[in-house]
Order: sequence, then structure tokens, then C-alpha cells
Amino acid sequence: MRFTALLTGVLASVASFSSAQRIPARRTCGSELTDAQVAQAEQIFAQTANATIQTDVGILAYTPRVINVYWHIIRSGTAVSQGNIPYVLSSLPIAPAHKGLSISRSHCAITRTVTMHLIISASQITNQINVLNSAFASSDLSFTLAGTTVTTNSNWFNNVAPGTAQQTAMKTALRVGGANTLNIYSVGFTNSGLLGYATFPWNYASNPTDDGVVILFSSVPGGTASPYNLGQTATHEVGHWTGLYHTFQGGCSGSGDLVADTPPESSPAYGCPTGRDTCPGGGVDPIHNFMDYTNDACMTHFTAGQTTRLRTQIATFRGIAL
Repeated sequence: MRFTALLTGVLASVASFSSAQRIPARRTCGSELTDAQVAQAEQIFAQTANATIQTDVGILAYTPRVINVYWHIIRSGTAVSQGNIPYVLSSLPIAPAHKGLSISRSHCAITRTVTMHLIISASQITNQINVLNSAFASSDLSFTLAGTTVTTNSNWFNNVAPGTAQQTAMKTALRVGGANTLNIYSVGFTNSGLLGYATFPWNYASNPTDDGVVILFSSVPGGTASPYNLGQTATHEVGHWTGLYHTFQGGCSGSGDLVADTPPESSPAYGCPTGRDTCPGGGVDPIHNFMDYTNDACMTHFTAGQTTRLRTQIATFRGIAL
């Protein structure tokens, strides 16, 4: 794995997030699909899926799987308000990215801009991984931090969004691993106002470099993006990465999110509107579901049906058989 930065000695950052950081007024996810896009995706799934993992008989017994996570900190400067999520360097560079670059393991000082692989421990990143493990526990998926990169690039920090040239450049430079590796990029979304977005499992075959999750850096646990700073933005986006749609997909008609035990919902729910019921039949809206748009504190669970769906999705498209 790689990161681009000018390092002098061992890096550390323990500053608090700046209250001036732009916070979206409402949850905004860049992974919204039209009904036509959903229909196309489901056709691909039907053609690809292994029938033996789509039945209840085939999924009675699961083997827990660990997903390696590579976290890419994109920052515009060294202040935490500029995306520099607190981290502490815990090991020396282990793999120079350019031939001819000599790095002495007996010294920590590096005085030129280089690209290298670091293993970094970070309290907020670790807390975010813990949030993911709690949220996905019922699916027998667990996540472990395999590596972290730090890149100072204000253009990426401010302008990365779905389909932009900045996103393409960032992911081309930084993404590692295969379909079963989760790459998370934390950025500023200064010019888009997003909280996050993700690719879906079936996207990998046609564009593997694009695969991954992108989140607002201050949405991690302890960040300043209140009420979206408990880590559930990452949970929501990893939900997409494992094949889940929004609970309000398709509104009150049609097949919705393709999950039978999530009540239909006409539109996204914001805040935590207890008792909200926007569609006839099926029960009250699933405002506590991780795939809605409510505040982090309101989000509590995936349903059993969502767990079944994500298992079949990642087995089919990511080679992660549970």
C-alpha cells in the first residue's frame, strides 16, 4: 500500500476536530440508484448467483469471515480540521514504492516526498472499525485494519465525489487488494456536501479500481459532524458495499429494497421520527435501520433479511463465502 506525504520523524496528531468543519444539514448519500439501475443490477445478480447460496438450506451454517480494511486518509493540511484524522505512526516504512529509494530502518527521518507503505494505529479509525464490527456482527462478517495511508492533496480532499476526475485519480493511486478487500477513503466533501458514498458488489467486475467506500472524515466516532459522528455513515456505506439498497428504494410501490422484512418507505427519514409511517401496509417506517437516512444515534440494526441478502451478494460478487 502507498501514501504520499512529506515526513520528518515520527508523525503524530492528537488535535481535536475544528468546529468550523462544514456539516451537512441532512444525511446525504451519493449511492442512490434509479429503479432502472436496480432492475439491471438484479438481473446481473440473478445471472451470476450460485443457486446453492440463495436458499435457506444453503445458508444455515456460516463460517465467520474477516475483511481486511485499508484506510486512506486524504487531507488538505496537517490540522485535524483539514482531514488529518488523529493517528500515531507505529512502524517504519516497510516497502519503498520506487526502485532506488533507500530507507534505513535505523532512522525515522525521511526528508523528501515519497510513496510508501505504513502501518498506522489510530484511535478514531480503530473506533470506526469497532462500530463496523458491532453493526455487522449478525452477518458473521468482521473487519480488521490492515493498513492506513496518508495523502496530502487539497484537490482530492475538497473535490472527490462520484464520477469526478479527482475520485478517479485518488483511487487509481491508492486502492489495494481485490474484490474482498475494503478500501475506505476519508475526505472533506467540501464542494459536494455529501456524507458518503460507495460502490456496489456487482460494480467490481467492470471497474475494480473504483471499488470502495468514501466518507466524510468528521463522521468517524468522535468527529464533529454531529448528529452524524458516531460512525454510522461508514456502516451505511459498507451496507451498500455488501449489496444493500436504501430502505426507501422504490418508495411505496414495486419491489423496494428487495428485502421482505424491511417495511416500505416512501422517502428518506431524517432525524429520528418515531412512529413515521409513509406507506400503507407493512408497518411503520424502518427509521432505526442502518440503510435509512436518520441520525447516527437513531440507527441500530440490519434486519435478518438484509443479512441474508448481503451474504449472498458478497459470496456472488466478492468471493466471500460465509
